[in-house]
Amino acid sequence: MTTVPESRRPLAPEPALSVRQVLTLERVLAGEPEVVAGAAQLDRPVRWVHVAEAADVGVMLSGGEMVLTTGVLLAGDESRQAEYIQSLHRAEAAAVVLGLGRAFPAPPEVMRRAAERCGLPLVVLHRPFPFAELTEEVQSRLVRRKYAAISLSETVRTALTGLITAGAPLQRLLDEVARHSGCPVVVTNLAHRVLGTAGERSAVDDVLRDWERIARQAGGGAGDGWIPAELGGRGERWGRLLLCGYRGDAATGRLLADRAAEALVLHRMLGGARADSWEEQSAQSLLTDLVSGVVPARQLLPRARAAGLPVNRRTFVPLVVQGRGTERVDRVLRLLGLPGIAAELADGVAAVLLSLARDQDADALTTHFATRLRDGAPAVVAAAAARTAWEDVPAGLREARHVADAVAGLPAALDRPAVVRLKDVHLRGLIRLLRDDPQVQSFAERELDGLLCDAEPELLNVLRTYLATGRNKSRTARLHHVSRPALYRRLEAIQGRLGVDLDDFEQAASVHIALLAHDAQQG
Repeated sequence: MTTVPESRRPLAPEPALSVRQVLTLERVLAGEPEVVAGAAQLDRPVRWVHVAEAADVGVMLSGGEMVLTTGVLLAGDESRQAEYIQSLHRAEAAAVVLGLGRAFPAPPEVMRRAAERCGLPLVVLHRPFPFAELTEEVQSRLVRRKYAAISLSETVRTALTGLITAGAPLQRLLDEVARHSGCPVVVTNLAHRVLGTAGERSAVDDVLRDWERIARQAGGGAGDGWIPAELGGRGERWGRLLLCGYRGDAATGRLLADRAAEALVLHRMLGGARADSWEEQSAQSLLTDLVSGVVPARQLLPRARAAGLPVNRRTFVPLVVQGRGTERVDRVLRLLGLPGIAAELADGVAAVLLSLARDQDADALTTHFATRLRDGAPAVVAAAAARTAWEDVPAGLREARHVADAVAGLPAALDRPAVVRLKDVHLRGLIRLLRDDPQVQSFAERELDGLLCDAEPELLNVLRTYLATGRNKSRTARLHHVSRPALYRRLEAIQGRLGVDLDDFEQAASVHIALLAHDAQQG
């Protein structure tokens, strides 16, 4: 989600002319207009202006017309006057303008009452007025607006097509749609879970804060600037795009939404995206922002809720998984029925956030999840302590990432608990925190100098396993598939190059710390 600078933000197209706006035109004001009925409906859009004296003009209308008449065929017949208003109401006319004169020197009461009952604006002109001038004025304005809408639609289509051709990501397309529409843009799946947003940050946050209500109301179609467009192809619907609070007229908004939807469908088809790829991108964006801490957690809460993550009165378990892709993680989450989101933070590293009910055993469920996840192949599942406050989740994710980094240097063959926690990484965890300290770097290079200058890494690997197993020679030999005499020769070579006695606890500890620091620095 991005904030569009004011200087680059285009104005939304002007709304279609409403009855109220037509009545403020200079040429209309010269006729001294007076609204005598339907004043509450003056914001109806005017699609066209129609001059007609026929009593049955309603059958010739298609809706949205402002009808201009002198009423010469209605004078003296109150039943025809009432039926005239009712026929315009049935035809969904925008308003009727009656020029007072020989036929009606004053507003006809029958027509006024009928219009009030129907909610049809009835306007009378107290001064003679050339209807042709009003027709010309309104029609020209409507044509200009229609041309502007089509021009805007083509501009958006060209811009989005260019971005797709250049390989731009989904977020870039949504930013472009928001720039042209001048309002927040939201993309959801069929379950109304938010997959992407764009627009001014504060406006998007307002939308997401009340997302459940907005999603229900927007499902019924456009209204009050909430304009949806379906996403899908090849006979399958898989999402929806929504312009939130569009300030232009509804027709232009629908045109913009349709152009944007076409582009998103094309983007997905050309990119070969899987059905759940946008869900993954949404989760990745949320978890990345949580881990980074750049955006305060409280500002990310509406996004989490809109993405379908339960957040009220929950226990959150932050995890980092190494050696398993998000596809496998998602499959296990679904299999176990655990609410949560997962996303790839780096190559081979996934962040997971479980959201459990307060009465559930967080440690037992986390262990069960990790056991199923590791089934069949080695993987590291690092967990932070469970959190009950959403504001503590970012620190928890960073803790889990720290634990995963610390345990990554251990030989894969060594036994690990199903879930590794901060208490399990001991000295290794502290060294990871200090790895960028120049004095720690100098210490590691000084202690390991005799091995680091060797192009053959085998001795360093043997030393790493020997120290990680607590200087267990039998286990080290077994893990490296060598005989004990062969291992003894290699240990003697290591001690000779380093000038240390590994049977001395203090010297072995010093070498071990240096090796941990070296591995941490090397990532």
